Parts: sequence; C-alpha cells; structure tokens
Amino acid sequence: MNILLVEDEKGLILTLTDRLKSEGFEVESAADGEKGLELACSRNFDLIILDIMLPKKNGYDVCRDLRQKGINTPILMLTAKGETIDKVLGLKLGADDYLTKPFEVIELLARVEALLRRSPVQNAPSSPGVFRFGEVAIDFRRAEVKMSDSPVDLSAMEFKLLQFLIENRGTVHSRDQLLDAVWGYDAMPTTRTVDVHIAWLRQKLEANPKYPQFIQTVHGLGYKFAG
Repeated sequence: MNILLVEDEKGLILTLTDRLKSEGFEVESAADGEKGLELACSRNFDLIILDIMLPKKNGYDVCRDLRQKGINTPILMLTAKGETIDKVLGLKLGADDYLTKPFEVIELLARVEALLRRSPVQNAPSSPGVFRFGEVAIDFRRAEVKMSDSPVDLSAMEFKLLQFLIENRGTVHSRDQLLDAVWGYDAMPTTRTVDVHIAWLRQKLEANPKYPQFIQTVHGLGYKFAG
C-alpha cells in the first residue's frame, strides 16, 4: 500500500512516516500543496493524508483539484481547526474523512486502515452486473457511475456509502451504523460526516435533491435506499 503524506511540519512528517512504514506501508511525502498535487497526479497512491494548512496551496484547493481531475484516491484530511464548518468544507470538496490535530497516531492508523479497507477499487464486487435506478447506472466492478450516460465523479467514500445503501436497500440505517459500516470506526462526537456525504450523493444523483426519490431520510431513525 502506497501512501502520500502532504504535510509541512517536519516533526510530524518524520513521526508519521516512521510509524506508517513500521506498519508495512510505503510512504512518500510532500511539504507543500503544489508538490503534493503534482505527486498525486503523476503517481498511483492508495491513500492521501492531506493537511489543510499548507504553503503554496492549501489542502482544500489540493483536494478540490484532485477530484476535478477525476482522481478518486481516498483522502484523509488533517486540520488544526476544530470548527465544524472547516470539517464540512473538506468533506464537500471530496475528502473521505478528517482528523483534528492534535491526534493520537493510533487513531490515525485506524482511520487509514478503515479507508483502505473500504476503498471502492479494492472492494468492488467481482460480478460484472450494473445496477440502475432512475437515470443512474452503477458498475460496481469498475467503480463507475453514470447519470443520463454522463460520468459522475464520486469520492471513494461517497461510492462506498452508495454501494452499502444499495446492497442493503430497504433497510434503515442510523448515522452511527453507517459510520461503523462504511467508515469503519465507532461514532465520533459528531456524525455530520454521514449527513454531508448523503447530501452530496443527492446533489449528484437525485433528479430533485430537495425531494429525494431514492436516498431517503427516515426521520428520527436514519437513511435508507428505496428502489
């Protein structure tokens, strides 16, 4: 597994690189956003750990540019900011998860392993079938989504969340259950992560996101896929 670490704190680069390598990962690092974007676009990585506060190009812009280029590598964002709006912005731009500094390395490793375990490329079903709903067609084997024959760019975790809901369609899942099943860790103090990803899927896949036909809210309980 190859990990790209985009971080400008030298001490943290050394600490995380040593620990990740001791866990069997190959690690490459970049100390600014421009170099990080260049590396992410030129090589294949299994995961990107991306700090927000970076020289030359901040993590938000790097994340946005990667998704606009069609690069769906899972992204774990690191932020020193604790405000919910900063976390939500990162998720809206295409990040798959976030971790607020300071953090325990063991928690970062848990997030990394969960994202890698749930990467759509690694976990796509082997069957070649295509699932359709409305104007949407999903090829799980290729991890490709189209709406009205036009490609739809989903982040790795958006794809995994959609896949989980479809595979368990008709069943209502709470936010905590979705965090555990899709992200792979117990619920944190906030479950806004799930809400943001649901909203983004609706924006991309529903004909009328304000009145979703397929990705539905069951008030007081959670979410389900109806179709």
